Amino acid sequence: MSPPGSAGAAVRVRPSGERGSGSVLAVAVVGAIVAVTVLLLPILGLLAIGQSVRAAADASALAGADTAAGLVPGVPCEVAQRAADLNTARLVTCTVDGLVVTVMVSRSAGGFPISARARAGPPPARG
Repeated sequence: MSPPGSAGAAVRVRPSGERGSGSVLAVAVVGAIVAVTVLLLPILGLLAIGQSVRAAADASALAGADTAAGLVPGVPCEVAQRAADLNTARLVTCTVDGLVVTVMVSRSAGGFPISARARAGPPPARG
C-alpha cells in the first residue's frame, strides 16, 4: 500500500550531480575537432605545395626538352628556368644530354624546402 496522501503517484528523484554533463561533453568534442583541424591544415597545405613543385619540375623539363629538340627557340636551361619561375619555383640544376633534359626545382614553404626532379625527352633507345 502507498502512504496516505500519495494517491498512488510515484515520486521520481533526479540526481542533481549530472546536470549539464552533456554540454561539457559537446564542448570537449568541438574542442577536439578544432584541435585536429588546426594541426592538420598546415600538413595538408604542404602536400598541396609539394604537388605544385612536382608540376613545376615537369613543366620545366618539358620546356627544356622542347627547346633541345628545336621546337622552341632558345637555350634549354634558360627556358626551363623561365618555366620554373612562372610556377613559383627555383631551378636548382639543369642538365642537357642530347634531347633529354633533367631538372631539379625547389621551393620553400613554411621554412621547409620542397624539391622535385623531372626528366623529359624521347624514350631511351632499345638495343
